Amino acid sequence: MPCTSRRLALSLAGAALAAALAAPGAALAQQRTLKILVGFPAGGGTDAIARTLADKLKDELGTPVIVENKPGAGGQLAAQALKAAAPDGTTLFISHDHTISVLPLVSKNPGYDPQKDFAPVAGFASFVNAFAVSSGTPAKTLGEYTAWIKAQGQGKGVVGVPAPASTPEFMVKVLGERFKLDLTPAPYRGSAPMIGDMLGNQIAAGVGSVPDFIDNHKGGRLRVLAVGGEKRQAILPDVPTLAEAGVAGFEDLPYYGFFAPAGTPKAAIDEFSAALAKVIARPEVRERLTALGLAVEFMNAQQLATRERAYAKTWAEIIRKSGFQPQ
Repeated sequence: MPCTSRRLALSLAGAALAAALAAPGAALAQQRTLKILVGFPAGGGTDAIARTLADKLKDELGTPVIVENKPGAGGQLAAQALKAAAPDGTTLFISHDHTISVLPLVSKNPGYDPQKDFAPVAGFASFVNAFAVSSGTPAKTLGEYTAWIKAQGQGKGVVGVPAPASTPEFMVKVLGERFKLDLTPAPYRGSAPMIGDMLGNQIAAGVGSVPDFIDNHKGGRLRVLAVGGEKRQAILPDVPTLAEAGVAGFEDLPYYGFFAPAGTPKAAIDEFSAALAKVIARPEVRERLTALGLAVEFMNAQQLATRERAYAKTWAEIIRKSGFQPQ
């Protein structure tokens, strides 16, 4: 090849490489598929949120984005998979407070240490947990539910929770103490099977996130009787807070965020964070997430890390007071 032609070929190749690196998603995945791990079954609130975001992120990043469900142990299996993943920016974990902040407090060996094994990427929302009953339960308020339990079951009742040793389980224990009821938490492998049993009137009540319950509440198939947080939710204006119902201590809001394996390049984290900020700013995405019961709020990596530490500190005290021993 003549020298001039060789220089031209090398110049063109260099230009093509530069263009590829400048393309959307280059730092994050270099055009490889981005995988978002979900620690709960398909059909649940977290899964719906993940798929809503993945659909838009693929356009913003210019790379395929898939959702991979790894349900089990309250998100523990997905968290372990994240720890084992290569820190190359192609694997992320979408999680709420339970797997990141609470599981390490209640398990002697969860198989991961969020502070050492994970890198916060970005947060995008907060939400509240809620107490709901099945359509076969006559109660329209939390007070009516407690009266019904005392009349029907001599003060004994079973309440579903999406995972063992979760914030919903501790909420059930607090409710039992507050109203002098013998309430037994029934752990499920995620919200979807719990809600399935509630819809079939196999279980009278459950505690989960508002995103888990909202569609069935709106459809009249379940009834949300009380929510956590400091104020009523805009999406559920007629539903009182737990504090209004006489149960304090659940004002600190859980969060949703993305996490990467420790060691993931900062460029990849920053690129995904910027893309996520743009996606949740889209009116149609914000509307969908709001309809799922989320309060949309962007948090960069540092803000998410600060939020996680504060939440873990709050729940460490609640768990300590409950007398629960890590298992």
